[in-house]
Amino acid sequence: MLKILGKRTSINVRKVLWTCEELGLDYQLEDYGNGYKPTDTAEFLALNPNGLVPVLIDDGFVLWESNTICRYLVGKAGRDDLLSSTPRGRARVEKWMDWQATELNSAWRYAFNALVRHHSAYNLQSEIDASIAEWNRCITILDNELQQTGMWVTGQTFTLADIVLGLSVNRWKMTPMARPAVPYVDAWFARLGQRAAFRRHGDNGTP
Repeated sequence: MLKILGKRTSINVRKVLWTCEELGLDYQLEDYGNGYKPTDTAEFLALNPNGLVPVLIDDGFVLWESNTICRYLVGKAGRDDLLSSTPRGRARVEKWMDWQATELNSAWRYAFNALVRHHSAYNLQSEIDASIAEWNRCITILDNELQQTGMWVTGQTFTLADIVLGLSVNRWKMTPMARPAVPYVDAWFARLGQRAAFRRHGDNGTP
């Protein structure tokens, strides 16, 4: 059985849990992270030197980085619908996964830490405002893409791009701030809400 080290309140752990459920995989979750087993021990750092969750252990094979874990699990399961085996099809999905991990994550970090986590280090209003503006700009980019693709992020088929972006948009929606009208994102988010795995792992409003 797969072992996942992390906690359900982590957005990156939830990516992996949602993917496992879409694939029908059994797994054992071991709680690691703030409030649970520490990630700064020699034992954990031997698995992930970054001291971050999630970590996947699959029959002795150890893997970290949530998007990479999701790609690995889908590839191992042979689910071309979630991640195409063709170079162009795969690139369309991975483009949005990489964008989520870089541009989108960078945009929300200051505002989310200030407005939801209430970290004292994130208290400059000018930085909060700039983060909100950039976050909203990124979501507008996604809205424009969904206007073109119609159903899911990369077209008519649900993919890993929808999983990682679905969690990010959930975070955007739960943050107390002004947001622009994004009708195509809203319609897509409602479609995600019809998936049992999303209701369990994606739309729970947990930081």
